[in-house]
Amino acid sequence: MRPRLPCAASLWFHNFSAVPLSGTALSVFAVGAAGKAPEAGFSTLLYREVIFMALDAALLALCAGELKNALLDSRIDKIFEPTRDEVVLTLRTRTDTHKLLLSARSGSARACLTGESFENPQTPPSFCMLLRKHLTGGRLMDLRVEPGDRLLFFRFQCTNEMGDLVQNVLAVELMGRYSNLVLTREGRIIDALKRVDFEDSEIRQLLPGLAYTLPQKPAKPDFFAVSPETLTAAACQKDLPVADALMRSCAGVGPVVCREAAYRALGEGAHQADALSEGQREALIAALRAIRADYEAGGRPCLAVDDTGRPVEFSFTPLTQYGQERLHSFDSFSGMLEAYYCQKDRAERLRQKSKDLQKTVKNLHERAIRKQAARKEELAQSGRADQLRLCGELLQANLWAVEKGARSVTVTNYYDGQPLEIRLDPRLPANANAQKYFKEYKKKQTAAKMLVKLLEQGEQEIEYLATVLYEVESAPGEQALGEIRAELKSQGYLKYYKLRDKKQKPADFYRYRSTEGFLILVGRNNLQNEKLTLHTARGRDLWFHVKNAPGSHTVVMSEGKEIPLATRNEAAQLAVLHSSLAGGVKVPVDYTIVKNIRKTGDLKPGMVLYDSYETAYVTPEEGLQEKLRLK
Repeated sequence: MRPRLPCAASLWFHNFSAVPLSGTALSVFAVGAAGKAPEAGFSTLLYREVIFMALDAALLALCAGELKNALLDSRIDKIFEPTRDEVVLTLRTRTDTHKLLLSARSGSARACLTGESFENPQTPPSFCMLLRKHLTGGRLMDLRVEPGDRLLFFRFQCTNEMGDLVQNVLAVELMGRYSNLVLTREGRIIDALKRVDFEDSEIRQLLPGLAYTLPQKPAKPDFFAVSPETLTAAACQKDLPVADALMRSCAGVGPVVCREAAYRALGEGAHQADALSEGQREALIAALRAIRADYEAGGRPCLAVDDTGRPVEFSFTPLTQYGQERLHSFDSFSGMLEAYYCQKDRAERLRQKSKDLQKTVKNLHERAIRKQAARKEELAQSGRADQLRLCGELLQANLWAVEKGARSVTVTNYYDGQPLEIRLDPRLPANANAQKYFKEYKKKQTAAKMLVKLLEQGEQEIEYLATVLYEVESAPGEQALGEIRAELKSQGYLKYYKLRDKKQKPADFYRYRSTEGFLILVGRNNLQNEKLTLHTARGRDLWFHVKNAPGSHTVVMSEGKEIPLATRNEAAQLAVLHSSLAGGVKVPVDYTIVKNIRKTGDLKPGMVLYDSYETAYVTPEEGLQEKLRLK
């Protein structure tokens, strides 16, 4: 009977026969217990799919005023395009330097100041080069917003190729999936971040040389262009919930503002707009006046969060519908927008940067699988070697029976007494035909031996590339992707990768402290795993790895002490959480002392051999990573 450990997570230990196994390594992609979100601090950005709200015209106008105060009369120093949908302008005033982020990404379109550091591509995209040509050194003369619409216009005074002063306008269109950046001069388009031709739109094209035209405005009055009384009267004519009726009656604000007005006036209950009493209508008018007053006073940047602290909505007016304890105020709209979009943008940038590498590794993995299948088929065919040897032997024994120029001969198989037809080359004598069969037999034998070795190497390669693919998919940052690229180049899979000129300090292991005080180290990628297991860890330290699946090497540093069961339990759980099996139940985890781990020269990075080990079956405890992580 297997002894069960007295701990929260289910964990059993038992002995296995000594069979060499390979351990593979991957960077972290923690998913937590089944059905739960990943633990904070790991690749949570790639795990969650959240629908983010869009920037409305009212808030954009306030944000534009803020930008104008900060940036007017500044000069463009640098221009970057970190991803295909983002442009970052570095502008210098006499006293300050600002970074202006212009995002045309559908889920997070905005224009705001940012303090974030961006990792830019080594080769600037074409639109970035165009902006550098026409805007670098330009002075911001004006910034205006199209009333009631999500359009910003940055007007720069620049010098053209002839040395003449010209006015270039960068139009920032923040309209959801139609968001775009368009550079114009004298009303004509120089180019656009996303070109729109006649196939994309019959109404409005954005192509070099065409006249720049404004997008169509909604056929509804602006929220701030009509009185609260008029807006309330229009909404109360609709058989809809109050918030929806307000949305259908005006433009310029998003659903969150309409819901806030309805909440302030009527509370949480469901109310139909056309059924409001006179008192309720007066309350709605008062709520609309209060929201308008906040707007006219310059706005009060506010961010609402959920129970976990994750941002859910923002506005220029306090969102009382969420309760005071869930509201966060900001000194600037830029700060509010950065707080709201920060996590999502980082995940999206990483996704875009990893996309090409992921495709490359996936193709390598699929090619290795196809090659392995072809080798297995070839090995199966090589099984005919014994038949070739038999034909040669029977020909040797029956040379007398072979007629000159014959294409075949039938002889008796002295092994089973049955007749056997043997094909012949009519150009060769009988003995030469027999020697030909022996020669083919030896070739097949040699090929079979080589194929067995190649099949072993092929299985290792498939396993290795599977781990690398997982590493790419779960990479927590650009640095991790760079380490993966360098590893693939060292293994001969990438030919044209060179490290950045700017050297980065290698990332440290993930560090945890068990409840009993033992240090637990976890590798971030294949190279780190190898360093951890073969160089950092010592003989009596305890090594963990999920069984037959991609995952990180996990080591408990013993420091000469006996490692108790509770610490082994926690280390086994961490090994699961840092693997492709995170979220599973009763996941098998192999563990052994480090001195039992060895590596041969033919193994890929992160792969090791071990003979003597035990196996734990683990169901990870929710929140364990956060609980044990060293800050």
